[in-house]
This record gives sequence, C-alpha cells and structure tokens, in this order.
Amino acid sequence: MAGDADVKRRIKTVENTRQITRTMELVATSKLKRATDRVHAARPYAEALHEIVGGLYSPELSEQYPILRRPEETKRAAILLLTANRGLCGGFNSNLIKQARLLIEKLRGEGIETELHIAGKKGVAYFRFRGEEIATAHTDVGDAPTSDDAERVVAPVRERFENGDVDAVYLISSKFVSAMSTPPHTRDLLPITGDAEASAADVYILSPSGDMILERILPAYIRNAVYTALVENAAAEQGARRSAMKAATDNAGDVLEHLTRSYNRARQAQITQEIAEIVGGSAALE
Repeated sequence: MAGDADVKRRIKTVENTRQITRTMELVATSKLKRATDRVHAARPYAEALHEIVGGLYSPELSEQYPILRRPEETKRAAILLLTANRGLCGGFNSNLIKQARLLIEKLRGEGIETELHIAGKKGVAYFRFRGEEIATAHTDVGDAPTSDDAERVVAPVRERFENGDVDAVYLISSKFVSAMSTPPHTRDLLPITGDAEASAADVYILSPSGDMILERILPAYIRNAVYTALVENAAAEQGARRSAMKAATDNAGDVLEHLTRSYNRARQAQITQEIAEIVGGSAALE
C-alpha cells in the first residue's frame, strides 16, 4: 500500500484537478447560454434565405451567375470542415474529423478528387499530422463567430466553385440539437439545390432590380449558411465541453472518495500497530 505521504499528495493533486474541471464546467455553461442564443437568432433567417434561394434556379440564371450552376458530373469536390480550436470537449473534434475522413474515403473511392478546407486548430493539426494537403486553414475563429469570419472561411471555396475548379462543396460541422446532442453533420453547400425550378421573375416581384438583388443575395446565402454552421459548432463545442468537464469532476470526486478511504485505512492500521507496540513494550517491562 502506498505510504501516507504519497496518498496525501495524490489527494491534493486530485482536489486541484477537480477544482479546475469544475471551473471549466462553469465557464462552458456560461458560454453555452450565449452560444445557444446566437443559434436561435441565426436559424430563422437562414431557413428563410434557404427557401428563397432554393427556388431561384433556372438554366438562364445559372449562365449569368456561376454560383447557381449545377454540373452534370462531379469530378472534383471541396470539403469544408469546421472543428474547434481547443480540446477538452470529449469526442466533439474526433467525431467531426472522423466524418471528414469517411467522406474523403467515399469520394476518392468513387474516383472524385478532393481538396480540404479547414476552420479550427484541431482539424488542421490532425490532417497536417497525417500528411493531408490542406488548401486553406483558418485558426482565428473565436467562440462568438461573426459574419466576417464566415466570409473569410467560405470565400476561397465559393470562388473555386464559381471558377469551375470544383464541382461540389460539402460542409461538415456539428448540428446543435441540444447541449447533450451535437452529432456531426454533412451538408451539400454547393451546388445550390431546391424543390422548385422557377426563375425569380416568375415567383417574386423584385425591386429595385433582380440583377442587383441576386448579386447580393447569392453570396449572402452561402456566407450565412457557413455562419449558421459556425455558431452551431460553437454552441455544440461548449455543450460537449460542459458534459466532458462535468464527467471529469464527478470522476475526480469518486477518486477522492477512494483515496480518502485508503488513507483512513492506512492511518488506522498505523495507529493500531503503534498501540500494539506500546502494549507489547509495556508488557515486556513488567
């Protein structure tokens, strides 16, 4: 059995660790509330924009606006992966990375060339370690993503699609269902798809002009889709971190209970031994 001093050191170490994990849990809980508010604020606009843009496709418009083109065959695809910049959030990052790896393997198995665009230090570090070429890497998106962050992340990918360098763009991020449910999700970002195939002029009355509106709304749609994914990812990260830190805090409590019992048993055994030695010494003197 370990000595008293060793057990006491272990108890002190676990107590310090539990204090850290408990603090991180509280910080994540605070950030989760604000992140969740951003998700709820972003979703209605994103859904309305998706409904509008989804009905804009027509062959004529796709010739005028390359972002609306729908290639007949996918020969090269871009994957935009969103991960966190920090760890200590359970399987959050590993699940997203696994989703990206499976998609890469699937596309390459179908003979489709792939290129990787990543936002988040954890994803960048993983694929660089594996020797995977990364087309663009962004590690400066914080816990409160902005529309400007989304534009910096998606602009290179959007331009490559408009130039015909890639035929499809897939977005991998976490879908924020609840703080306890944040599954990885793959979305077809480009080409833009929708149920209706009607021109804007057939469905909407456009003012000041259709061209001006489309020139602004189409890039805004792609930017907003990535912005919504970023805020959902941020909320999912904080939810995963809170759950992971709560589990770590609870585990530290169990370890402390076990160590305290071990320490008490060792002390009792030592005291019993000392009493026995005293009684034995007294009996010898008699």
